[in-house]
Amino acid sequence: MTGFPGPQAASWWQELQPKDEAGKRHGGDRGALARLRRCSIVMDAMSEPATLKLCRRLGAGEDRLERAGLVAAVLAHVRDDQPGIIVARQIGVQQDGSAVMSDLRFRRLLQAETTDEQLIGFRRLVALAGRRVNVADLAAGLWHWGHERTRRHWIYAYHDAPDLQAGTDSITQANEDAIP
Repeated sequence: MTGFPGPQAASWWQELQPKDEAGKRHGGDRGALARLRRCSIVMDAMSEPATLKLCRRLGAGEDRLERAGLVAAVLAHVRDDQPGIIVARQIGVQQDGSAVMSDLRFRRLLQAETTDEQLIGFRRLVALAGRRVNVADLAAGLWHWGHERTRRHWIYAYHDAPDLQAGTDSITQANEDAIP
């Protein structure tokens, strides 16, 4: 199993698309995309041959099939790949204080426990983003969503918070600046 499944999932997603990156038509698998978009629960997506292909591509076994089903069902809703922008940053709080996804909806997404709850939340995220997101980043986030570290990373990106991993000097300086 890979640590960062984003590029493999993005490649899988691209193969299903009816158009290539230049906008030219090619085979793709519109039927698989349509079936995955209609899945109301992750179990439905798990039984799709395209999901099993994704699972194999990610080097995952039966124990990760549910997670692969979630990734497949959500990515089926993405129309355009937006590499270069982190998904949580794209939907997050902007400089003017607005956000594509409201803070309340984002908190609900963070609290989603089951894969079916996550399916609903992430499908909403994709719709709110105009179906244009960074496929690799979204896939990696979905794959690792059960880890606290992933959710913490999304919180920081959503709020455009400074990277506290950069070092303690910046933390110390921020605390000193806050003292009147």
